[in-house]
Amino acid sequence: MIYLLGGSGYVGSAYQALLQRKGLPFRNVRRADFDYTNQAALTELLRREKPAFLINAAGYTGKPNVDACELHKTECVLGNAVLPGIIARACTDAGVPWGHVSSGCIFSGARPDGSGFTETDTPNFTFRTNNCSFYSGTKGLGEEVLGGFPNTYIWRLRIPFNEVDGPRNYLSKLMRYSRLLDATNSISQLDEFVAATFACWEKRVPFGTYNVTNPGRVTAREVVDLIIKTGVSAKHFEFFASEADFMQTAAKTPRSNCVMDSSKLAATGITLTEVHEAVERDLRRWVKATA
Repeated sequence: MIYLLGGSGYVGSAYQALLQRKGLPFRNVRRADFDYTNQAALTELLRREKPAFLINAAGYTGKPNVDACELHKTECVLGNAVLPGIIARACTDAGVPWGHVSSGCIFSGARPDGSGFTETDTPNFTFRTNNCSFYSGTKGLGEEVLGGFPNTYIWRLRIPFNEVDGPRNYLSKLMRYSRLLDATNSISQLDEFVAATFACWEKRVPFGTYNVTNPGRVTAREVVDLIIKTGVSAKHFEFFASEADFMQTAAKTPRSNCVMDSSKLAATGITLTEVHEAVERDLRRWVKATA
């Protein structure tokens, strides 16, 4: 039995679909049915039911984007910084191995030589560096809280996308925003992300932190070019003149735009599709949202 927390969210729903395809028994532990923020209650539940593995896809991201986190700081701290610690202690006390969906948004830019950040690099877009969004700050704290806990995976997700149109899909967001910031990023194909992270458990790769992004880097303009090339949208895309223009006219908080290195994961034999190839593939099989 696999336990899944946050299974009703964007990422959690993808985990549910994966487990269903695999025919694996799992329980979607809904907070409406069970308060998994109660450490004692969660520990008792895990000790009693003894799941083989637990996946935490719960957290607070803000809707429609991270600007909302600036207005809901209590929920953001509880979901992203406090909850991971509660789960870690409960899993440790109950002897249950687990994986936590973290974020690559605790980084900004690239390494000095232009290469992507690795798992050994210190996050540079957190409260420690005093330059981040509140969301990124809490995700950074969440990783700090988990430091030293055994039998734990930390999986860093970045800007998820797939072929299904929706408000949380990066490709959909690009098509719906009135103007875009032409930033360079590493991003994660959602279904490949959940398959790769679960494969960490299936293959029993060493516990620890993994950047789970599609190899390479991509700019917003490159994605727009692919949107037009594949015929998904014929709109005229407009871009901000600069990041300063974006921050002055459209954003309430700084954004993480960064490049990440996923070679640690690849070294385990778990690979994702090259980023441009993955984006074009998903656009060519695009499923528009129904009215």
